[in-house]
Amino acid sequence: MFTLDSLALPVIGAPMAGGPSTPELAAAAGEAGGLGFLAAGYKDASAVADQITRLRRLSAGPFGVNLFVPDAAGTYPAAEQNQAGKAAARARRIEAARTFRDRLTAAEGPAPDGATITEPGIPDPNDDDGWQAKLALILRERVPVVSFTFGLPEPAIFAELAAQGICSVVTVTDAGEARAAAEAGADILCVQGPEAGGHRGTLDSGKPPGEAPLADLLVQVRQACPLPLVAAGGISTPEDASAARAAGADAVQVGTLLLLSNEAGTSRVHRSALTDAAQGRRDPVTSLTRAFSGRPARGLTNDFMRAYPDAPDAYPYVNHITGPLRAAAAAAGNQEAVSLWAGTGFRHAAQEPAAVILRRLFGPAG
Repeated sequence: MFTLDSLALPVIGAPMAGGPSTPELAAAAGEAGGLGFLAAGYKDASAVADQITRLRRLSAGPFGVNLFVPDAAGTYPAAEQNQAGKAAARARRIEAARTFRDRLTAAEGPAPDGATITEPGIPDPNDDDGWQAKLALILRERVPVVSFTFGLPEPAIFAELAAQGICSVVTVTDAGEARAAAEAGADILCVQGPEAGGHRGTLDSGKPPGEAPLADLLVQVRQACPLPLVAAGGISTPEDASAARAAGADAVQVGTLLLLSNEAGTSRVHRSALTDAAQGRRDPVTSLTRAFSGRPARGLTNDFMRAYPDAPDAYPYVNHITGPLRAAAAAAGNQEAVSLWAGTGFRHAAQEPAAVILRRLFGPAG
């Protein structure tokens, strides 16, 4: 089974759903001595299978696949473990999403340049992002590492993965989540601090995300749990990597740092916004929002985020509802109505080969 000790370079290329993660990026991370990831979120099992095939043609090294855990399959928080609790929580989210949809439909902005929204329907409430099919794929393909985000699978799933020699990782954001993941059977914890770009990996989407800096969070989780730890969130320099490891991390994970890399599938509008922010051509500030997906996520602050600071806890319904708007905005090159996920260290992102970027983390200060 894969272990962090087997890495020549203690770094992981974060899974970034929605386009940035590619087989080429995962292969580059592996060839640099680290671990690359494919992001299975928002893809069906056949598309993930194609990416696994492509990745294995590019690299013979270990790699990981990240899965989103749907509410129906999650076992955390305990209050929603029973079917009645899960059904009630889903009903609340659907109703909140309908209200949010109506606000978007009635609004005249902020969606210039053709990025409009027209009466999108609430998606199938039973949509689980192909959960069972993707789990079956992971087992069939004997993927070396699988990581889980947005929820905690039941212990039987961890046991089945372990029986097949597959290493399991769970994203956690506080010590309580870490203890729950360890008790369920996780092999490694990815400890995500508030500095991270993209979605916060809270196991309970309705819980306010923690604000403890990554270094403090690592100490708290290390005291609560003996499992190997991967530090994630704002790691952009050798000094950041060194500090994370000194605080208890066995490896570090980077995502934002790779968004401009040659191998990343980052969209044109996203690349432009990152470059503009770094060079002072747009507001160089990141903030948390639920406006695009219904889950808290950090990105470059734009007009859409400012217009809907009170967007509801209603993932994945809000994500589906805003999909047409985001697609139109991206096609128009409109940075103000598309999610521009980025962590606090976005200024360090560079248009270079991913291997160069990753190896730089472990330079003189690493």
